[in-house]
Amino acid sequence: MKLMFASDIHGCAESCKLMLERFDEEKADKLFLLGDILYHGPRNDLPAAYAPKEVISMLNARKDKLFCVRGNCDTEVDQMVLEFPIMAEYALLFLEGRTVFLTHGHKFNTQNPPALRKGDILLHGHTHIMTIDDSREYVYLNPGSVSLPKEENPRSYMIYDGGEFVLKSLKAERLQNGYKIR
Repeated sequence: MKLMFASDIHGCAESCKLMLERFDEEKADKLFLLGDILYHGPRNDLPAAYAPKEVISMLNARKDKLFCVRGNCDTEVDQMVLEFPIMAEYALLFLEGRTVFLTHGHKFNTQNPPALRKGDILLHGHTHIMTIDDSREYVYLNPGSVSLPKEENPRSYMIYDGGEFVLKSLKAERLQNGYKIR
């Protein structure tokens, strides 16, 4: 099964469109959105091509392929216009014998990790900084942001395929060494 992970669209229609184009090109089975879908929040600048109604339309058309968790900028009002659930604080995946804890990152993160076993994976967005870090007891992964990257990161997403997590830019370029589940 091929999975795509993306975070922090923040209502940017251009980035959402590119993300969905990459999803189609990757031929992924599911797209996991790690929160902050429609609203840019008070700490972020208004993204270019800010058009949450367009984002709503694009994502609702793909509702059968989406699995989402709630970001700190996502609200009940957002859920009223989206035709797929977005209000879960976290979700669990089981891949290659490992638990993958999916969350946005504003509650559970590297400073406040959930209960994980050695080798499990914490995968979240929120920081807008792409990361693959296996130097801890658990593995920390972050797909970055598709619309408002920080620290000179490109707009990015993550693919899981064949036991490996790989970071890619919205231009579909592989960005770093991946993380292979051993």
